[in-house]
Amino acid sequence: MRVFVTGATGFIGSAVVQDLIKAGHTVLGLTRSDKGAEALVTAGAEVHRGDLEDLDSLRSGAAASEGVIHLGFIHDFSRFQEVCEADRRAIEAMGDALADSDRPFVITSGTGMGTKAPGQPSIEDHFDPNHRNPRAASEFAAEAVAARGVSVSVVRLPQVHNTEKQGLVTPAIDVAREKRVAAYLGDGLNRWPAVHVLDAAPVYRLALEKGATRARYHAVAEEGVTAKAIAEAIGRGLKIPVVSLSPEEVAGHFGWMGLFAGMDMPASSALTQERLGWHPMQKAGMIEDLDHMDWSRA
Repeated sequence: MRVFVTGATGFIGSAVVQDLIKAGHTVLGLTRSDKGAEALVTAGAEVHRGDLEDLDSLRSGAAASEGVIHLGFIHDFSRFQEVCEADRRAIEAMGDALADSDRPFVITSGTGMGTKAPGQPSIEDHFDPNHRNPRAASEFAAEAVAARGVSVSVVRLPQVHNTEKQGLVTPAIDVAREKRVAAYLGDGLNRWPAVHVLDAAPVYRLALEKGATRARYHAVAEEGVTAKAIAEAIGRGLKIPVVSLSPEEVAGHFGWMGLFAGMDMPASSALTQERLGWHPMQKAGMIEDLDHMDWSRA
């Protein structure tokens, strides 16, 4: 299958491109830079010039392919609602090119969208339309595109990690380095799910190959790693104190990260493993990867 991949040169996208090519697919990767084009060619992919806000480039890339994996996202969390709306427009634009076809379209969301009740793990078959996370816009867009005859499925991501990056933990490390303390809210028992980047990549391929229309899949290996355990790992790595913050202190300490710092977001992947035949294979969990980072370069 010829697959158009947005975010093809990113942290997760690079792993997805390699997984697709290894499985025998051809990849058309979106990039806006010469450096990105060079990386795609080196990986064995074709190059499609454009970016996430160039909707015509997204439409033409989707039109030229037999399937689409949408991983690209504008990672400016200081204007999170705005970039989530940009993601909605990108999904709808690619849906224009795929309408009334059976070509698979895999989009990206977050595991928090599947939380049914506080303290319960997020599950694949639930979508909370009232979730306060603006990323819900991506799943609303997926529903709108599916209504136009597109075979859309959703891969929901937790914190994706290796020894270089760890999702939202990476900006938390930046805050800790600046403030010289590694912090968590309250008792620190709120949980973030996690997956190794090399385990996340096959979920996208399997959703492309086997996914059902309107299905949602969770690329989750660890159901929930506590905020306190994460802060302690950061403290060990940076050799700084670990402290608990009150709710009133969170926004001042974390800035835009304060929106996420206290969220309890456990997530299950039981249905994904059953339906796609996917199972996490990497031995390293998030804390182990944090403990094996090169903290002099982190």
